[in-house]
Formats: sequence, C-alpha cells, structure tokens
Amino acid sequence: MERTVIEFNVAAASYPKPFGQHCLGLLLACGLALACHTTPVTGRRSLNAFSRADDIQLGREAYAQVLAEAKVVISGPAREQVVRAMTRLSAVSDDSGYEWEVNLIDDDSQVNAFALPGGKMAVYTGILSVAESETGLAVVMGHEIGHVVARHGTERMSSSLGLDTLLSLLNIGDYKGLAQSGLEYLVNRPFGRAQESEADEIGLVYMARAGYDPREAVAFWERMEALQGGGGGPEFLSTHPSHETRVERLKAKLPEALSIWRAAGGGGSP
Repeated sequence: MERTVIEFNVAAASYPKPFGQHCLGLLLACGLALACHTTPVTGRRSLNAFSRADDIQLGREAYAQVLAEAKVVISGPAREQVVRAMTRLSAVSDDSGYEWEVNLIDDDSQVNAFALPGGKMAVYTGILSVAESETGLAVVMGHEIGHVVARHGTERMSSSLGLDTLLSLLNIGDYKGLAQSGLEYLVNRPFGRAQESEADEIGLVYMARAGYDPREAVAFWERMEALQGGGGGPEFLSTHPSHETRVERLKAKLPEALSIWRAAGGGGSP
C-alpha cells in the first residue's frame, strides 16, 4: 500500500466555512491592534488577531468534523500509548487553558499527525511503525503540542488575512496573481519552515520535561528521512525544513534538552 509521507501541520485551512467570515470580521474589528503573544520555550513575540478562546472554539468545531469522518481506534495498546503520551506531555506544557484531547485514527496510509488550535490532536496509525515506541510518539506529539502553545494555526491565519487585505488595498489589478506567488515563496513558505522548527524545539523540551529521552527526536527524523528516501525537492520551495536541517537543529538543542531530561529523572549519558 502506498504510504503518505508525514506532513506535520497546523491545519489552518480546514476550518468550516463560517470561520472564514469570522476571521475577516475579526481582522476588520482589530485592524492594526493585534494582540502580542509570547511563545513558550523560545520567547518569540508574535502578532495574532485571535484570542485563546478563539483558538479553542476553532479547533473544537474543526475537530468534530474530522472525527465524524474518521475511523477512531477506541481500545488497544496503541491507543493506550497515544493517550498516555498526551497525558504526560500536556502535563508539562505551558498550558493556557487548552482543551487537550487526542484520538488515534485507523488509517495506515497516513504517516501523519496533526494538531488544531486549542489542543485537539489526531494521530494516524500509519505513523506508529515509524515512531516504534512511546518515546517516538512523544517526538511527534510534542511537536504538535508545540504548534498549539505557539498558536501557529491562528498566527498563520492572521498573517494570511493581513497579506490578503494588503493586496486588496494596493489595488494592483493584473499583477495580483504575480504578487500572491511572490508572497507565497518569499513570505508564507519561509514562515511555515520557521514555525516547524519552532515546534520541533518546543516539542524537544516538552518530551524531556515529561521524562522521554530527547535523543529519540534525532533518531525519529533519521527514520523518517529513510522512509522518504531523501526526496522532497529544494528546501526553499517547501513549507517544512529538510530532514537534514531538522536533524542538525535538533542536535544543536540536545545538550539543553538532555539536562532537562536528567532533571526530570531521566538516565543515561550523552
């Protein structure tokens, strides 16, 4: 069976149609007075037109749609691993009242996991063989929790709405398509890669805090690279860092993560 290579994402484009109108209304109401958000772990400051309550509501409604169309695994060792990892990771996250929930979806063709704003997450059975263990799952799920606490989903939506409004105000007519393409490659895709790297860093810290060996993050991405066969095209055309970039950045963060892990009761040596 053909396998879909993992695409970690913030699922910002999958909300029900009323949310598009809601987003535009928020943007018009807020104007330039966007709320400033400080990202846990990294300390990055970002602008977001949405409140945390908006994050929770957007994620809750989109998640209901996902589950309505999915075959959810309701029992068994794999589900127990996923739920246990979520419990441990969310307990050490920088929680702002999120609604943490995870479901295991029975679909071996999807080597994938995703999180929605507000704390709702899905893990597909297709990723279990790559994760290999609960620690491997903690790599994936810590990354997704990183997206949630950094509020990447609504940050991306805020950015997209702002750029669309700017293009409309510029009234560039026939050049709008060209401008949109330029923004996609010069702004949106680098922005996406930066968000993925930030979620990697946050996830590494969270798995260490939860007592999972952070060295597994490097091993996980090396297995993912082997699965993908080193393909994927040039990094600058992608919304995700290359596996090589990802692994090197994780290795650079490992000493700090190992210290956190040992302080949490982890053992072993670097």
